[in-house]
Amino acid sequence: MRADRAVRADRVVEDDEPEITGAVTVGTPPPLRPPEPDPVVRLGPPPPTDIARSWLLATTLAVLGGVLRFAGLGYPTDAGTPVFDEKHYVPQAWQMLRNGGVEDNPGYELVAHPPLGKQLIALGEWLFGYDSVGWRVAAAFCGTLMILMVVRVARRLTRSTLLGGIAGVLLICDGVSHVQSRVGMLDVFQAFFVLAAFCTLVRDRDDVRERLASVADRIGDSPFGPRLGVRWWRLATGVLLGLACGVKWSGLYWVAFFGVLVVLWDVSARRAAGVARPWVGAVRRDLAPALWALLVVPVVTYLSCWWAWFGSEVGIDRHAVGNQVGTGGPWSVVPAALRSLWYYSGHVLDFHESLDTPVGHPHPWESKPWTWPMGLRPMLYYYESSASVGGCDATECTSAVMLVGTPALWWPAIPVLAWAIWRTVTRADWRYAAVLVGYAAGFLPWFVNIDRQMYFFYMTPVAPFLVLATVLVMGDILGRARKAGSERRRTGLLVVGLWVGAVVANFAWLWPILVGLPITPEHWQAELWLPSWR
Repeated sequence: MRADRAVRADRVVEDDEPEITGAVTVGTPPPLRPPEPDPVVRLGPPPPTDIARSWLLATTLAVLGGVLRFAGLGYPTDAGTPVFDEKHYVPQAWQMLRNGGVEDNPGYELVAHPPLGKQLIALGEWLFGYDSVGWRVAAAFCGTLMILMVVRVARRLTRSTLLGGIAGVLLICDGVSHVQSRVGMLDVFQAFFVLAAFCTLVRDRDDVRERLASVADRIGDSPFGPRLGVRWWRLATGVLLGLACGVKWSGLYWVAFFGVLVVLWDVSARRAAGVARPWVGAVRRDLAPALWALLVVPVVTYLSCWWAWFGSEVGIDRHAVGNQVGTGGPWSVVPAALRSLWYYSGHVLDFHESLDTPVGHPHPWESKPWTWPMGLRPMLYYYESSASVGGCDATECTSAVMLVGTPALWWPAIPVLAWAIWRTVTRADWRYAAVLVGYAAGFLPWFVNIDRQMYFFYMTPVAPFLVLATVLVMGDILGRARKAGSERRRTGLLVVGLWVGAVVANFAWLWPILVGLPITPEHWQAELWLPSWR
């Protein structure tokens, strides 16, 4: 027996106590299991606190982009008339001004899209007259607001004001967004409403998590989690998606894709908050309000876009019931105006379904969706080359407007999207998943009918999501400010700076063919980088 005190296996043995043999500690005790993160932490970090600086940055970039969008807005024209597909929508918008908001061509029913986009064009024509500025000003205004929105939503996605500002610079310098903001076509309006819907959807996600964090101490009161009350941001999303459908029917793709996304976000939010049965809770608490906000509200909003048609006596097929359509039958309980709109919409659907590529006679600038991510087949909207085109240092000048994606932004699209998919699958990164959903909604559905005539300008609503995906990748290159070392951070900053600089330089080089500036024929040839651009 030792006279001193012996310590064995966490107990003190006194000198007058018999020694217990065989009580030997074997190996190293296992480490204590780390405590579960607090639900407030799991629900995600709050946005940055530099509110004033971030709004100043976003506003400054929007003003800069607006100056570029509006500069020389009235040029070019086809001898004072619209160019390319402006020839469809600009006269129809002018007809709306004369006819109380509806078109007046019932003889051949060449009205391929809902009225909202043309009504917005008509608003510009009402303010500035029937000229090139009048029929393009609404597009330029919406294109400018998109810069503001992309800065704000990128900041909310990344929690970084720097990356939000980079997103604004990239959208300013995107050739597709720039050209479509300067023509009297419909796609920029759809892009505007889709991006706005994405902004409100992301804001709703943050709002839901803030509400759950505020009641973290009462999460366990029900296995399904708490009721969240009225979600105003989600209702706003439904309104904006309905407006997107009011411009073009392809807005339905975002209704479906965003609807699935919001359900998955509701489940993940309840799981992160510690709800015992998050899936059942999302179905019981969130599904019915989601169907209301993202199905019923868009339908009602879409129908409201037809206000002028409903109130008209001479709108196309406005009184189809009783003329082309019988008044009886099982659908007679539906109001005649809605049945007439359904009949009219059937003609529009027939037009789109029959819009196939003629065998042996394709449109010179049509393309298929597998060429769109990198912008391999741009579109020529305007071209004039003759001695009458002055303004360059040659006897014969060329003026052209081409819808082309800025190469430094569009050509890396495949690796950017691949990285986004990898992060979504391996890290369940909700930011990449959200951007991929927005991108896929505007891209994948076009593979359903490959024989249909399709054009690169269908990617206009997708361009902001390419910008957001690129910014997320740039954020990964930079590394987290607190975790990345100084050398890693400086290297990432150099790479991102070079990438952004390349986009700006590309945009500056393409500027003449984005706005129709007179250039020499040699300069025009130098602008055409790929054989598929010709």
